[in-house]
Amino acid sequence: MTKPVPQQRSSRAAVQEVLDRAVSGAGLPGMVAEVQDRRGRWFAAAGVADTATGRGRLPEEQYRIGSTTKTFTATLALQLAAERKLSLDDTVEQWLPGLVRGNGYDADAITVRHLLGMTSGVFNYAVDESLLSRHYGPAFLEHRYDRFSPEQLVEIATTHAPDFAPGEGWTYSNTGYVLVGLIIEKATGRTFAQQLERRIARPLELAGTYLPGGDEHGLRGPHARLYSKNFLNTPDAEIHDVTELDTSFAWSAGGMVSTARDLNRFFAELLGGRLLPPAQQEEMFAARPAPEGKWIPGAAYGLGMSSMTVSSGATVWGMGGAINGSFCYTYGTRDGEHLVAQSVNGDWDDPIGIFTQVLEAEFAGDRPV
Repeated sequence: MTKPVPQQRSSRAAVQEVLDRAVSGAGLPGMVAEVQDRRGRWFAAAGVADTATGRGRLPEEQYRIGSTTKTFTATLALQLAAERKLSLDDTVEQWLPGLVRGNGYDADAITVRHLLGMTSGVFNYAVDESLLSRHYGPAFLEHRYDRFSPEQLVEIATTHAPDFAPGEGWTYSNTGYVLVGLIIEKATGRTFAQQLERRIARPLELAGTYLPGGDEHGLRGPHARLYSKNFLNTPDAEIHDVTELDTSFAWSAGGMVSTARDLNRFFAELLGGRLLPPAQQEEMFAARPAPEGKWIPGAAYGLGMSSMTVSSGATVWGMGGAINGSFCYTYGTRDGEHLVAQSVNGDWDDPIGIFTQVLEAEFAGDRPV
């Protein structure tokens, strides 16, 4: 059991120092962190939302949340499992007959649980060489509005052999979450975006949280501009404004938009046990360490939920995400009473290292007893 004890120095000052260093040292355009705990909310910012105007970053800003989308997708799937509209033991072939086939795949052996837990062995389409060259390099500027259907993403994945037999390994795969998104649509007869709105965003009053649709390339509400070096890690790499892009290549694996406040609210409800019944909550939080070199060092992964332990010994739970021009992290205590949502509007240097420094500062006083 974790019980907060008084901190030796102000975590607020320490968090602000990290944000300031992210801008002055790493050269990131801007960074925000919003803390939510029993005392209320506290917002900190450094740098700018727009390098052209010098406008500062604001609490209400929307940003692209990348793979934090996976936690929403897993929550929807687990809600449907609780309602017996699907089972975690259902197979891909049951729900999506003929979609995953050839090249050594056995869709009758891949379950929803495998997909959610990154143990399906289905190749991650996001690391396909052709897709990588279009989305993570100079060619991105020509391909930023390319549109994909979920089925096309799965087809790209299955041109590659499986990474391993279902349940026999672990590898981070966006393809698994695209398949879960399709299964959610099949099980409900509604689009993934509609289910997200009906089951999570509207009940929790997450006004800035949604999945862009159609030809929606911008962000709907107040937002920072998003900047990228197109993953060219040299100090003199040119910086491009990539705020407008088509996120269909990420969809239910990484295409959502949200805000720091919305994410803290969502994770508070999820960690606090108010979005899932106990059985599904237990499934989500049954995390196992990610194999070395496969994901974030020291992290464990459940079903759309991850955890890591900070230097104080406290374990924090949540998820991070990255997409062109935007990195974010939202983590908190297991009871959902103490959370911090972070975002940077640039995709170079080491945002994960910076986010970890904030977690170290903010949770320094949350020691296990």
